[in-house]
Amino acid sequence: MKDLYGRNINYLRISVTDLCNLRCKYCTPRHGISKIKHDEILTFEEIEKITKIFVSLGVNKVRITGGEPLVRKGILSLIKKIGEIKEIKDFAITTNGILLKKYAKDLKQLGVNRVNVSLDTLDPKKYKEITRGGQIHKVFDGIEEARKVGLDPIKINTVLVGGFNDNEIENFVNLTLKDNLEIRFIELMPIGEAKEWDLDKFITNEVVLDKIKELKEIESQDICSPAKYYKLPHAKGKIGLISPITHKFCCNCNRVRLTADGKLKLCLHSNEEIDLKTLLRNGQDIEDIIIKSIQKKPKSHNLENGEYTKRNMMAIGG
Repeated sequence: MKDLYGRNINYLRISVTDLCNLRCKYCTPRHGISKIKHDEILTFEEIEKITKIFVSLGVNKVRITGGEPLVRKGILSLIKKIGEIKEIKDFAITTNGILLKKYAKDLKQLGVNRVNVSLDTLDPKKYKEITRGGQIHKVFDGIEEARKVGLDPIKINTVLVGGFNDNEIENFVNLTLKDNLEIRFIELMPIGEAKEWDLDKFITNEVVLDKIKELKEIESQDICSPAKYYKLPHAKGKIGLISPITHKFCCNCNRVRLTADGKLKLCLHSNEEIDLKTLLRNGQDIEDIIIKSIQKKPKSHNLENGEYTKRNMMAIGG
């Protein structure tokens, strides 16, 4: 599928739940979120049907997200169905890693190629603080299990927060020296709870290059990747800098998102949504609707102009 700007839309991110077993401060309000009613959530059969329609239109890359996708009951049955779609060349999942040790082997056997793990600190006390109670050893155990079963290379997504983890940048970068890890530093975005945070929490990815002078830029293997890649001399892994605020990458955006409640989001930061769930349940032909909707995908986000999405990140699907 091509949009109006010639971008090939071949990447679908599917949120299977808005629930999570952590309550990260920049993602979840202290009091929690209002749980979406069960009948408002897409069934696995509906997700499978929508996915197959997207695949028939040219999507060959699918990522399962949440909330935390591994908390949804019966998630492996959906993973199996999507893993059996031969046209999908890249099938991945984004997780906080808490349940990864339990599920890694099954995920690999059912067709998942890669895993992204959200991890904003390497310090157990700081992890417990920012996640409001999480135990970091479970994440480390999950990463190790994922490596053992071949979900490799593993990507670690680290949101940079000024005054919280910017003093750990070197520690994260050094993880790539001996292991084939991809550490991706992501600029904190004004979404959900983070919209109310002090400006000093929002730091640019330039701080990574300022702190680690040895990093050398390398060529990206995927022009649509949001990251610019760097590497330490002789390192096994690499560093990715994802800078949606300071260096927009919208010109090569190839993705759309399906929320857990069945809304198609053409841009992470846009409030425009297409209600595929209702249309599907009413028996309408959503293939034609999807094709027409892709033509409405915006040229870029407008974060710099203060245009923010109203949803919390865990309700969008990352």
